[in-house]
Amino acid sequence: MTNSSYDSDVLAWSIDQARFLRERRFELLDIEHLADEIDDVGKSEQRELASRMAVLMAHLLKYQYQPDRKGSSWQNTIRTQRKAIKIHLKRVPSLKPKLTDPEWLEGVWADTLTLAITETGLDVFPDDCPWSFEQIIDDGFLPD
Repeated sequence: MTNSSYDSDVLAWSIDQARFLRERRFELLDIEHLADEIDDVGKSEQRELASRMAVLMAHLLKYQYQPDRKGSSWQNTIRTQRKAIKIHLKRVPSLKPKLTDPEWLEGVWADTLTLAITETGLDVFPDDCPWSFEQIIDDGFLPD
């Protein structure tokens, strides 16, 4: 039996830790690192939601501010991100409060602007998100 070190091989460590849990060998658990990893799972879920929201909103901005460049690829990205966000929220419903957290939304909007400016070369976007969450994920909504 091995007891891998978190610092030397995190994958082997995680396999060992899972085995120890299943075998109820609690005395062998690396509690401190397990707690950190569990915290990281939650942060990872938040990052995924934030990333998908930023990509979606950047494409909505591009759609609105570059009407002459509207294409099926932007609409496909919008549709794909909306679907993925809905699935993610269904799978991890405890993320829903993030959608009304002003600090979290401010960070997502900053990421949105960075993406939109980088992808378009334009710097004309609003300082604050002009849409409600309901509009953002509404399959029928496209900004004019």
